[in-house]
Amino acid sequence: MSVARCGCKENRPLTAGRSCCSCNLNSQKITKDSFKVPAPPASRPLTTKVNFSDNKEQVTTTESQVKNEDKKKSWSLSDFDLGRPLGKGKFGNVYLAREKESHYVVALKVLFKSQILDSEIEHQVRREVEIQCRLRHPNILRMYGYFHDEKRIYLILEYAKHGSLYKLLKERERFDEKTVAIYIRDLCKALVYCHTKKVIHRDIKPENLLVGHNWELKIADFGWSVHSPSSRRMTLCGTLDYLSPEMVEGKPHSYAVDIWSLGVLCYELLVGIPPFDAKDSHQTYKKIRYVIIKYPDFVSEKARDLMGKLLVINPDQRLPLSHVLQHPWITENAPEGVVPPAFNAEKK
Repeated sequence: MSVARCGCKENRPLTAGRSCCSCNLNSQKITKDSFKVPAPPASRPLTTKVNFSDNKEQVTTTESQVKNEDKKKSWSLSDFDLGRPLGKGKFGNVYLAREKESHYVVALKVLFKSQILDSEIEHQVRREVEIQCRLRHPNILRMYGYFHDEKRIYLILEYAKHGSLYKLLKERERFDEKTVAIYIRDLCKALVYCHTKKVIHRDIKPENLLVGHNWELKIADFGWSVHSPSSRRMTLCGTLDYLSPEMVEGKPHSYAVDIWSLGVLCYELLVGIPPFDAKDSHQTYKKIRYVIIKYPDFVSEKARDLMGKLLVINPDQRLPLSHVLQHPWITENAPEGVVPPAFNAEKK
């Protein structure tokens, strides 16, 4: 089998590592003058003040404040005090920020237009912004708004205090079954919500999941997401370790790709590595196509049963998300009301 390569001008291979090409395979050639950003939301929802002395949120919203917020329809960089950097990416950086009027703490994602244009991913960025701004769920990172200037695009995002799930996983090597069941339960609820909104995420993985103030899981990156009322897509996208068999084989795919990714994530959180991890992309492709999985002895039978019902070659036969929430492994380890545990990063 020949190694699949990205369709971008750099023709990069899609490998099993964490450096999978993130460019848009279906991009069209654009110029700087053609760059467009979606219209900003109609209101400014940041009305919660934060007391920095004890890091506890204090809600001080009043009717007059809400009216004042609604009067101003757009944002600018002058509305924020910038803090420390939270992360760096290929197309920009993320900073801790505080909205000056409300003192609400956010994460400000700064993207450079020139880099977006050079990589020909303009419509991917537009799609990410348009989708995430419309989603409202406790396990989906909120995008409060966005604005832009001549050189940059600014995304105003909910601040997830404890960073990425990937970082937490690497610090702890793997999680216990109760913790993983809680994460899978909450992520499943978020995906059910996305699917009811006709949104397919297509890139669920630890790097795209953040951990909030109360250690709750939040889907954070919608760069590969699509609003797909027709429910059938052809684009090869995402990270190789998490690609479903139908995507690997170039077949049409639908919402079931997120169910597959849920199974892959469950395995990686329990074991510490993805289930189809191999020495090269050829072996990974083979393992995915034929669902070749080896479970360590410490993984329980009920956990194996759930993953076995998610990681099914035929997408129509994968366990529906509503049934995942009713699976014995979930109901026994993550009953309603049980919240994720707090972790000390120094202790494993």
